[in-house]
Amino acid sequence: ALLQDPLQLARHPDLDVVIEAMGGTTDARCAVLEAIAHGKHVVTANKALLAVHGEEIFAAARARGVSVGFEAAVAVSIPIVKALREGLVANRIEWLAGIVNGTSNYVLTRMGAAGCSFSQALAEAQALGYAEADPALDVGGEDSAHKLALLAAMAFGGPPRLDTVHVEGITGVQPQDFLHARRLGYAVKLLAVAQTRADGALQLRVHPALVPRQSLLAQVDGRMNGIMVKGDAAGVTLYCGAGAGASETASAVVADLVDLARALRGSGRGPSVPALGFATDTVPPAVSPIGDLRARHYLRVPLAQADAGARVIDALAGQGVRAERGAQTRDTLVLLTDEVAESHVAAAAAALPAMAGTMAPVVRLRVEPLA
Repeated sequence: ALLQDPLQLARHPDLDVVIEAMGGTTDARCAVLEAIAHGKHVVTANKALLAVHGEEIFAAARARGVSVGFEAAVAVSIPIVKALREGLVANRIEWLAGIVNGTSNYVLTRMGAAGCSFSQALAEAQALGYAEADPALDVGGEDSAHKLALLAAMAFGGPPRLDTVHVEGITGVQPQDFLHARRLGYAVKLLAVAQTRADGALQLRVHPALVPRQSLLAQVDGRMNGIMVKGDAAGVTLYCGAGAGASETASAVVADLVDLARALRGSGRGPSVPALGFATDTVPPAVSPIGDLRARHYLRVPLAQADAGARVIDALAGQGVRAERGAQTRDTLVLLTDEVAESHVAAAAAALPAMAGTMAPVVRLRVEPLA
């Protein structure tokens, strides 16, 4: 029967499982919570819903003794939820870094390979069906942030904490940045990174970054997704596959259904502990702000005067930002810095356009060693 009201479906007495594929965070939240309240297991592909309301939803599921499956919510065809929940359960996760948005990865891949502009690459992605009519969530980084919040919760404990993720999109990256990055031995990727510091605090960030061209993630191109995970026992593992698509999403949804069916059949009544993917009742690590990050940086400084390059390097050094490598053309200075505190390099880069002989905008990208 076709029902017009999703709440009728959530309350239907003959159903054991509700699959939520409506999207959004309002009606979907009501339908999922209603299904849980009526003792039904839920399978969802809705990363935004879980990133925003995951703590409420998983707590309700635990209290009611039902499962919430969400393999399709993160990287679709890649079984990363199962990998973190089962395959790497013996590990203390040190960091994970992923390309988790196929639209942005396709755009960056085309900009790097063909030298086209951001708008040209995006239009191509839309024509091929790889990008939405309104791609703001994808190219702005928010979609990757939703997925990172879920990945971090599974890897490090606690509920999803979307509000602690630092987010930058790819709209400021230009074709010339790919040329400079290639000469320096790097590729440009939009990364979602969760990393523990020496003091145990967790950094959560989404931003375009330079990654070594010989690294595994640098080879993940087009609409593909890839996630690297570093565990203390397993070392570095890579998970790669299609990050979007109807059949790919269906594959992940059916995988959750099969897992649930096996659990129900084995117990006779369903799992005694809901397979939630992560526990909302664990004490999560503290989150370190982006200003505390120490990293190397790529800087591209437009020059109005060729002799301004030396002054830029001196000004950066005066702010504690030392150039490790550099190259200059008549109108552009490109630098790779030593590892430096984020707050220092951000302040120094922001001050450069005010210098005589320089122009805005200064492009700053972090360098991720992935090791």
